[in-house]
Parts: sequence; structure tokens; C-alpha cells
Amino acid sequence: MKVRIDGSYGEGGGQILRTSLSMAMVLGVPVEVYNIRAKRGRPGLRPQHLETIRALAEIGDAEVEGAFLGSTKISFSPKRVKPGRYRFDIGTAGSVTLMLQALIPALSFAELESEVEVVGGTDVRWSPTSNYFKLVFLKALKKIGISVEFEIERRGYYPRGGGIVRARVMPGRPRPLKLVDAALPNPSVVSVCSRLPRSVAERQAKAAVMSLEGQGVGVSKSEVLVEPAPSPGTSILVYSVGEDGPFVGSDGIGEKGKPAEIVGREAANGYLAEYRRGATIDSHLADMLVPYLSMADGESAFKTGTFSEHLKTNLYISKLFTGCEYELSDDGIVRIRKT
Repeated sequence: MKVRIDGSYGEGGGQILRTSLSMAMVLGVPVEVYNIRAKRGRPGLRPQHLETIRALAEIGDAEVEGAFLGSTKISFSPKRVKPGRYRFDIGTAGSVTLMLQALIPALSFAELESEVEVVGGTDVRWSPTSNYFKLVFLKALKKIGISVEFEIERRGYYPRGGGIVRARVMPGRPRPLKLVDAALPNPSVVSVCSRLPRSVAERQAKAAVMSLEGQGVGVSKSEVLVEPAPSPGTSILVYSVGEDGPFVGSDGIGEKGKPAEIVGREAANGYLAEYRRGATIDSHLADMLVPYLSMADGESAFKTGTFSEHLKTNLYISKLFTGCEYELSDDGIVRIRKT
């Protein structure tokens, strides 16, 4: 039986497509997504979406209809997930972390480990930075039973991209997450720049630390890195992560003409918003974990800062595929139960 998804639901962006195809791969069911990116200024599939579809189709030996630029409907019928060694080049500054978000669930359900190299944007707007991916998201995945080794070989920024990352995905099955109440350890800061003076990354980090300390939040560590990339760029991450949780982070991307101090303060303010609400899972991580938790045996519960549209969308999509039940409480607690 084919699952049909209205791509205009909720936030109406590319995430619906990625989540739907990824879950179809894991569960081995065909899916049709229509009204793709209906709420965006340029509806339909863009180059970065096509590359993710191509990657999923290769890994899942899938039959695909409607995968062309501007298409608003796609039919995707996976056969079986093939573990192995893969390389995908997005060809633009399209996000490598968003592509890996779609690939990891299916590869983790395979019987053997896989290695994936992705070329594209490692630190670009509207997606997790590669440091957030490594230091927050993958740490949370490990907590629920999904193990991924991740290496950043070269940064890639808008508009050239050209960044290179490698992921090694081990076989695993998700287990429930119980993380309703956990004290945040003092945050760490990591600030990166490429093809720019080291002082740019230093200014980002200093502004973040000053913002945090100005609100009474001490910083445990502040790290400044200068790393290779084809073009100039910066990013910053403020995060608190324990082995068993919490998993809270906030990142920022430098832009031409945007002072480094503003980038640093924005990342710090994003962290502080989660901190003040007592989040154990930050608002961006919450939606990333939903597909896994919807397939875990038992009930999961965690507290997040806000119920984002991405979170609500992924809950909706996950329920269509797995039949899971979920509840969003007024106190910020998310509960997910596989039925």
C-alpha cells in the first residue's frame, strides 16, 4: 500500500520530502509526495533535493517517477537498502547535513555498516552546521542506539560549497528516549573560520561568551578553529551535551557584511532561549529525533524549548508511516509512543 503525503502540510518545505522518503526506505513501503515545497517562493524540487533523491534511490534500489527540476510530485518505491561505500556530490552549496539526515536512518537499519562521503555545503543557512551535526545530533543518536562516526575533511560555504564530510554508519535499532529533566552543564563554544583572519572566529567566540556570561551562564570551554575551505566563511556553535543528555545546541552562520559579533550573539541567544525553558532536547534537535523515536519500542519523553513547525510536521509524517501516538504538553514535554 502506497503512503500519500501532502507536501504542503505544516511548514511545507523540503523536510517533508526528506523525512517521507527516508521512512519509506526504512520500512520498505512506496510513497508519493505531492504539492512539494508548495509554501516556498520557488515551489517544487531544487537541485539539492534531486541529489538527495538520487542518493536515496541508489542506496534503496528504488524506482522513482517525477524526479526533475521544479517537479511538485514524486513517486518513490524502494526495494532493499544496500549497505556499502558511497560518494555523493551535491554540486552546489546544498547542505551535506540535510542529505545525511535522510540517509542515516535507512543505512542504520541495514545489516552491515556503510561509509558515505558527501560533497557540498557543510555550514550553510537553514540547516545544521557540521559541528552541530557532530557534537549535538550524533551524540543524541548514540544515546538512542544509533552509532555514526563523522569526519569533516573540508568546510564548504555558500555559494561555492565544495566541503567534504565522511560518515560511517553502523547497524543499529533506535530505542526510546527518557529525558524530561536534566540539568544543563555549562556550555562550550566552538567558532570556525576559513580563508579569513583568525580574529574573525575569535570575535564570534568572544561575543558569544560575553552574552552568556552577561546572563549568568558560565562557559566551560571556548575553542577557535581555522580550517580549509574553497571559499571564505564562518560558523559558531554554543552547546551543552552530556553522555546521557541533555543535548542542547544553537549555531550561527557568518554572512558577508554581517559583523562577527552579531553572529556570536545570535548563537548565544538561541542557546539561552533553550536554557531558560529548561530544555533537555533543543528545538531543532527535537524534530530530527522524531522519525527514530516513532520506530522505537516503548514510549519516549523529552522536554524542548518550543514546538516548531518542523517538529509538528515530522510527528505528522511519522504517524502516517508507523502509526505512533504523540502528545505535546503545555510544559514543553513531547511524548511519542509506538503502537
